[in-house]
Amino acid sequence: MPADVDAPDKVVYGLTFRQLAILAVAAVIGYGAWNALHTLLPVPVLVGAFVVLGGLVFGLAVGRRDGLSLDVWLLAGLRHSRSPRALSTTDTTAKVPDWVQAPASKVMLPAPLRLPADAIGDDGQISLTDRTGGTKAAMVAATSVNLALRTADEQAALIDTYGRWLNSLSTPTQIVVSAQPVDLASAARTLARVADRLPDPALAAACADHANFLADLAERRDPLRRQVLIVTRAGAGERGEHAARRRADDTVRALSGLGVTTRALDGPAVTAALAAAADPYRPSRPGGLAAPDAVITAAAPKQAPPKPRRKPQS
Repeated sequence: MPADVDAPDKVVYGLTFRQLAILAVAAVIGYGAWNALHTLLPVPVLVGAFVVLGGLVFGLAVGRRDGLSLDVWLLAGLRHSRSPRALSTTDTTAKVPDWVQAPASKVMLPAPLRLPADAIGDDGQISLTDRTGGTKAAMVAATSVNLALRTADEQAALIDTYGRWLNSLSTPTQIVVSAQPVDLASAARTLARVADRLPDPALAAACADHANFLADLAERRDPLRRQVLIVTRAGAGERGEHAARRRADDTVRALSGLGVTTRALDGPAVTAALAAAADPYRPSRPGGLAAPDAVITAAAPKQAPPKPRRKPQS
């Protein structure tokens, strides 16, 4: 099986249909320009100009950057430069009332923010708002494996297990590997408080020494932890309300042979993972984040007892 199964087919001289189309269009335009200008300009000038333009077109056709062909990359950059810089959940397409004085300069308004998901269930299933009719997805958190510390036979076994899981996928699956900061300062403070309550003096001294080590490391470095998230998705025609969750459980069982710790995330854990992915350097809240569909209630404030009224003296 080739490593890049999505690579376009090579047609002539290692060029794809897209590259041949770009070169063919440039050749036709150049031939027309030659017929129109060879009687007006000197031939050496035209040859020099066509050599420079031909080199640019050839570089545009065969060049690549950031994993994309150069023409696609330039079109994406042009589209990005003309798109709004901000997105908003409010309706930005509404017309301004007549009694509002419009600014003299044209200001680029925020574009509507269209999120790919609209709800997260208690079981961790994410309702997607796409063209497939509202499918669902689930999320699995996993740890990583260091292949460099394994023998050759162990590496082959791990790669074979991982390959079997990849070959079993029949729906779009996303693997996200990210680095997030670790709050060692709070861990050091927690260990320092626990050390005073340990019954064994040697254990308390070891705990306090480890707390000092974590506090010193937090001051000198910015440690990061690696997080691996696997997003599984239910098929368009797959029946059942918990199809995405079932695929997440299958992923947990399939990856257990790699020696990694995997777990299917529930609603609050999925919400926290998405919030951390959107802003990984925001400090975590002590109470966690509630799921979007969760009902948040609070106890009624206690009212002070009414003061006794004095009867007026006659």
